[in-house]
Amino acid sequence: MTLHSEIAAVTDRVIANSRDRRAAYLSLIDRERESGVDRPMLGCANLAHGYAGTDEDRDFMRPAKNMNVGIVTAYNDMLSAHATYYRYPEQMKVWAREAGITAQVAGGVPAMCDGVTQGYPGMELSLFSRDTIALSTAIALSHGMFEGAALLGICDKIVPGLLMGALRFGHLPMVMVPGGPMRSGLANKDKAAVRERYAEGKATREELLDAEIAAYHGKGTCTFYGTANSNQMMMEAMGLHVPGAAFANPGTRLRQELTRAAVHRLAEIGWDSEDYRPLGRCVDEKAIVNAAIVLLATGGSTNHLIHLPAIARCAGIVLDWEDFDRLSKTVPLLARVYPNGAADVNMFEDAGGPSFVIRELLGAGLLHGDVMTIAKDGMAAYGRKAEVEADTLVWREHGERSGDEAIVRTVDAPFSPEGGFRILQGNLGRACIKVSAVERDRWIIEAPARVFSDQAQVQEAFKAGELDRDVVVVVRHQGPRANGMPELHKLTPPLGVLQNRGFRVALVTDGRMSGASGKVPCAIHLSPEALGGGPIGKVRDGDIVRLDAEAGVLTALVDPAEWDARELAPAPAAADGTGRELFALMRHGASEAEAGASAMLAMAGF
Repeated sequence: MTLHSEIAAVTDRVIANSRDRRAAYLSLIDRERESGVDRPMLGCANLAHGYAGTDEDRDFMRPAKNMNVGIVTAYNDMLSAHATYYRYPEQMKVWAREAGITAQVAGGVPAMCDGVTQGYPGMELSLFSRDTIALSTAIALSHGMFEGAALLGICDKIVPGLLMGALRFGHLPMVMVPGGPMRSGLANKDKAAVRERYAEGKATREELLDAEIAAYHGKGTCTFYGTANSNQMMMEAMGLHVPGAAFANPGTRLRQELTRAAVHRLAEIGWDSEDYRPLGRCVDEKAIVNAAIVLLATGGSTNHLIHLPAIARCAGIVLDWEDFDRLSKTVPLLARVYPNGAADVNMFEDAGGPSFVIRELLGAGLLHGDVMTIAKDGMAAYGRKAEVEADTLVWREHGERSGDEAIVRTVDAPFSPEGGFRILQGNLGRACIKVSAVERDRWIIEAPARVFSDQAQVQEAFKAGELDRDVVVVVRHQGPRANGMPELHKLTPPLGVLQNRGFRVALVTDGRMSGASGKVPCAIHLSPEALGGGPIGKVRDGDIVRLDAEAGVLTALVDPAEWDARELAPAPAAADGTGRELFALMRHGASEAEAGASAMLAMAGF
């Protein structure tokens, strides 16, 4: 199938914008492959230290020609998604020996949970945990003891952080190893309804807690299609999973066999193999564009408008919001998964899942098929369904239609001819909006502003009845430099209630909104942020603000002369406690959201 002309044009733009940086990156990983630190060049004392903790494998590891895999794990037993990794390393070591190689845990990375910290001070560490994970990954792989790596992580910042760090060791073959979603509990729509009733004072705290526990009830990722599960969709489209690994549940034979296959495949694409596939060559401009395409085709999380550009920059690739915007106008919406629909990710998987979407996009010329993947058969392999049959892992072709057309559709009958993302621009700056779950009659909101400096103030105003009207809620000083850009997830219930009451409501913020947000129009990641001199700092209560997702406009309807004369609102004092003061360096040096919101990347010249 011939590639769609606009997909080709956007890819050409990414390649052109990345040319010098990508060339420098490829030169780096070639140098690392040829003359960087590796086991054959390590001194005997260095090697002895590296082997000392693994006496059962030491004799097999000693010959330099025998591949050794570094496992970088995000295991902890506080996160449901990462608790699944408890026994993975010991199992992977057995599977490595089956393939004639060895494996060691190279290091662990932190994995914090937005679901636990949401709305509390710890959430201000969330975004910067991604860069901490990248740094931790680099430390784990810095020993020069490995000819390949397995990256164990699944949730919001963990997958981007693992990839960002790993890409600086892009001469190594690597595979992402997910753990899968928990089985379905209380339906996401029912959970959201209890949250809204609680916000209105119509449900007790015990009723709310019962509902939340019924929704988040076991090991695995949350079942809504937020940032964590969007991660897995993108990893499939980048060819970094064993095909079909995204949404197999924990504890199943299929999950076990997919992880076993990941270890075996590393042996086949290893450093000295005849099918050497280094991570830095797999993650090229086409792979990055593929990730953006499937995100748009499935109504994925807006957090990846920050994370994917950051991942790309670590591979010498420049991706910006204009690329997303152009792709969104070309790529059809093929899936409706909560909050973009009623189904959860288990239902999505049962209806066809990522492999059905990839099959459809490839067949329509809307996805790059000519990319290097870890799979032997290339991107086409990711369009087939993984199954265990007679104790053997196999991949089956999909039928012509999905298993449930209320959840997944073909390209010739999409939910929408366009993806769910728009850029908004005007005298307030440049923002983005996810519209895939927003009713079309709410794509344009024009109403008086009510200005706040944190989400707690919004909740207080809501409870006091001060927002019972058409309103554009403006929450500023929420950008990366101000307070680490916490997700404003606690705004979802009150804003949803206001909309349910018939009011015309929108949110405008220089902060983030969760991948779980949905039906309320939200202009997010507004840049430049207030603390950086952004014009959101000029908005006053009562200003008429127009959000127009149809025309791509976000503007305060204020006389230009008055607007120019206004001074910026003062920034709140920096908060301390819960370790926030330790991240001052990351806040002060952070780039804008479109460039990845990262001091680490900015200082490195990425």
